[in-house]
Amino acid sequence: MAIPAIPNYDIPQPPQRRAAAWELDPQRAALLVHDMQNYFIAAYDPGHAPIKPVIANIARLLEAAREAGVPVFYSAQPPRQHPLQRGLLSEVWGQGMQTEEEAGIITALAPQPGDEVITKWRYSAFERTGLAQAMSFAGRDQLIITGVYGHMGCQVSAGDAFMKDIQPFMVSDAIADFSAGEHQQALEWVAKRCGVVLDAAAACEAVSAAAVS
Repeated sequence: MAIPAIPNYDIPQPPQRRAAAWELDPQRAALLVHDMQNYFIAAYDPGHAPIKPVIANIARLLEAAREAGVPVFYSAQPPRQHPLQRGLLSEVWGQGMQTEEEAGIITALAPQPGDEVITKWRYSAFERTGLAQAMSFAGRDQLIITGVYGHMGCQVSAGDAFMKDIQPFMVSDAIADFSAGEHQQALEWVAKRCGVVLDAAAACEAVSAAAVS
């Protein structure tokens, strides 16, 4: 199954509820840019919501994180995955991306020196990757989650973070999804079950506190 064209939609507001009273601390946090690869982003209309503001908000967060010394991680699936590596994903999503161009991070959010790109094999950015170990080495136990797709990899990564005692912070207007309903569902689930949902303005303000303190 190829990824279908995704219709435009307005990004939902973050839920008021919180699973926990955690506050985002730039001395403890890392930023995840989840699967912002050409293959996945091609499904969106680039000039409209949700993807246009999402890309702008991730860019703002990247700038704030780099200035504040917050570690930046990208997840990216490789092209031409061997069937034994791709496993059941082939039965649900087909063969996936096939070229280096498709696998590349979009130009607007290109990794910079000092960022780390994690090769990703499943929905979660933690499954079969070194993300948890890299965060531990960096002394980080909070994860700011951005990228695509909200109710899939972003939500599952948030749940995995929680189960690894890493506090997940999902940025409501820095993730995109298949629909407004699925986007809202992802925000609600994380807010109720495992983390904190906040918007990009609040996340940038919290991250930037390290740069001015």
